[in-house]
Formats: sequence, C-alpha cells, structure tokens
Amino acid sequence: MAVAVVLFTSDLRVHDHPPLRAALEGGREIVPLFVRDPAVDRAGFAAPNRLAFLADCLTDLDASLRSRGGRLVVRTGETVAQVCRAAREAEAVEVHTAAGYTAFARARETRLRRALQAQGCRLLVHDAVNTVVPPGALTPQGSDHFAVFTPYFRRWSTEPLRTPWPAPPVLRVPALLRSEELPKRSGQAGLSPGLAAGGEREGRALLRSWLSHHVGEYEERHDDLAGDATSRLSAHLHFGTVSAGEAVYRAHGHAGPGAAAFIRQLCWRDFHQQVLAARPDCAGRDYRSREDRWRRGREAEEDLRAWKEGRTGYPVVDAAMRQLAHEGWMHNRGRLIAASFLAKTLYVDWREGARHFLGLLVDGDVANNQLNWQWVAGTGTDTRPNRVLNPVLQGRRYDPDGAYVRRWVPELAGLDGAAVHEPWRLTGLERAAFDYPDPLIALTDGLARFRHARGIH
Repeated sequence: MAVAVVLFTSDLRVHDHPPLRAALEGGREIVPLFVRDPAVDRAGFAAPNRLAFLADCLTDLDASLRSRGGRLVVRTGETVAQVCRAAREAEAVEVHTAAGYTAFARARETRLRRALQAQGCRLLVHDAVNTVVPPGALTPQGSDHFAVFTPYFRRWSTEPLRTPWPAPPVLRVPALLRSEELPKRSGQAGLSPGLAAGGEREGRALLRSWLSHHVGEYEERHDDLAGDATSRLSAHLHFGTVSAGEAVYRAHGHAGPGAAAFIRQLCWRDFHQQVLAARPDCAGRDYRSREDRWRRGREAEEDLRAWKEGRTGYPVVDAAMRQLAHEGWMHNRGRLIAASFLAKTLYVDWREGARHFLGLLVDGDVANNQLNWQWVAGTGTDTRPNRVLNPVLQGRRYDPDGAYVRRWVPELAGLDGAAVHEPWRLTGLERAAFDYPDPLIALTDGLARFRHARGIH
C-alpha cells in the first residue's frame, strides 16, 4: 500500500486540515510527522512560552491521532534531513505539508522539494491551511500585494469560503516507524505564570464558547481593557490548533456587528501574511522608511528597561507590560498603547519592542508581530504614520474606572476611579504613599521630540 508523510508545522490539528485530507485519499497509510528543528531555536522563535504551548499542542495532536488508530511521529534535527529520512523508512511516495510564507519557510520548502525529488518522492504544498485566503491570491492592479488594509478587506470579503472538513474517522501509521518522546510543558523553564493551555481540544472549545456566548458583544467591547472581551484565540490561530478558515466560516453563522468585527480582525491576519510574503525583508526592515534616527545609548537603554519591566510611570502602559509578563499574552488595545509609547513617546526603535514581544508572546507570529509594530511605529502600512497614542487619554477611554490598571499595577490599587491614570498629580505625603515611579518623560516633551525627529512642523 502507498504511504504518504504529513509534515505538521503550524497546523497542529486534525479538523479542517487539507494536507491530512489529501494524504489519506486512496486509503493510504500515513506518517504524521513533526520535526523539532534546532534552526528554529537559533532563529529566536523558540521562546519558553511558545515551547510550553507547543508541548501541549503536540500532546493533544498525538492523542487525537491515537484515538483514530494512528500516532504522531516526532523527530529532532534539520527538517529536510528528517523528512527525507522518515520518507525513506516508510517508503513514502508523497510528502504533504502546509505552505509557509516567511523567508525561512520558503527556503526550507525549496530545499525539501529538491531533496525529496532526488529520492523519488513528491512534495505537495497546500495553501490556505493557516490562512483564510492564501497570500498572493488577491493582488491590486500593478502590484504584487495590497499595502492598504481596507481595499484588501473588500476583496477578501468576496472570496468564497471552503466548508470546513471534519477530522478523519480512522487512519493507519506504519507500525515500525520510530518516534521520540513528546516534549512536556513541565520540562520548560522560564514560563509566564498565567500561561494558557494549548491543544486543539482547548482551541475548539474556546471557539465554540466564544461564538455561542460572546461574539455578539465584540464590536462594542473589544477595546475594553478590564472587560477582556476578546476571543483569546490568537495563540491557537498561530499554532494552527484552530483553522482560521473554519473560524471565519463559523462566525458567518452569527449575524450582527460583533461577528462582522471579529471576521474583520481575522482578515488582518491574512493581510499581514500577504505583505510579508511579498516583502519578507520587512520582518526586520522598515516597510516604509521614515529616515528615523532612533535613540541610542545609556538613557535609551534605561527607558527600554523600564518599559519592559512595567515601570514607565504611565499606569496603563505598565499594566499592559505586566500582563504580558504574567500571561504571555496582552490585550490588543494594550499592545497598541504600549507599542506607541515605546516607538513614539520614547522614540526607541520598534525592533527592540518587537523582539521583547516575541520573547514572551505565546501567539508571537512574525507577520503579525513585526507588521503590527511597524503599523504603530509609522514605518509600516498605516496611513497615519505620525499618530501618537496618548496613554492617559487611552487609559481614561478604555479603562475608565481604572480596573485594568489596579489589577496589574497593585501598588496603585488604593487610588479610586480614573485618578489611577495620573498618580503624579498627587502631592506630598499622599504621593509618597504609593511606591510607583514618576513618568519617564512628560507626554508633551515626548511628542515634541518625536515630531522633531520626523521633521513635522
């Protein structure tokens, strides 16, 4: 009987899985394979929070495969070598995998295709596994990608949706194929204390609950910092334990502005993927240079350290940074506020902030993290590149009674209501009672410095 290998990467699920579905056609035996590649570690993407979440995902994937008569084969080493080795051992005729769109993933695919051809095995790469619409499928006239979100969203919204495929009821794996032990969360050090659990069962339960009980509130409450009315699906979408296509398909079954706003946010993921696919260098270089001369030296380093530690003196910024450290996740409005403060008010290179986020975010995704940072910094696709978010006004608007700040900055818990957003206004003994730093810089001074640096008069 013919055998096919299914190489899992960022698609750690059995539901709505095009490579798995294609590999099983004709009743083939399959080798469900995951490779732990040290090159990923060297590239800086193997942060502790993501490794722990990955361990959960692999354990759950193996359990799902075993319940259907199979199992997950785990190998450690360079991906191309390990896939070719597994294909030889199983005498596989095909390898199926999801398309990747980073420069790293594309180079790996090229090497893998050549190596498999040399041993008489075909590589089949499947689009729209981790996105709703594949990067490159939608292009404006005269360009290879959309640089502005709104026209992309209009085109994206007209694309037909694929009906999600069910998980296969049964599958067979060659019995003699060796697998290493699955990694365990318990063996990972340096984790955020409040890190969420991973795995397809967790992700699908979260999606069902979100759509059944909360999506209707999303349009009205998605920026409510204390209410935490977001879906919390970002990590599951990053690891592919939830299919982005299925999430959009299911959301379309719920009428109303909440579901529409949720679908729009899922479109942002595809938008950033198609930008990165067309411009892979913008993972580290400005998409649109503003000729910035970012602050360097000791003072800038001290400001960066204070920002990382949540000690900037601006409570809503510090609350967001402390949530990140504790959960490995941050509310989207908090991400915007914290990023704007670093890149524009402190005028520190956005790459420093993006690197710190990638070190902690369990949903740390190159396309979304880097391009959202550039959007905020004004070097990306934002059509208002010189907009600066005022953290005091943002706090008053999105955390009006200060509940979010008091949760994450407990030293200010004694301040009532919106007063928590401006503790520096206290004087004398009242101010001394709070062990909380003064602002790193006055907002007017930060704005003036940024405007001068950008040549805005």
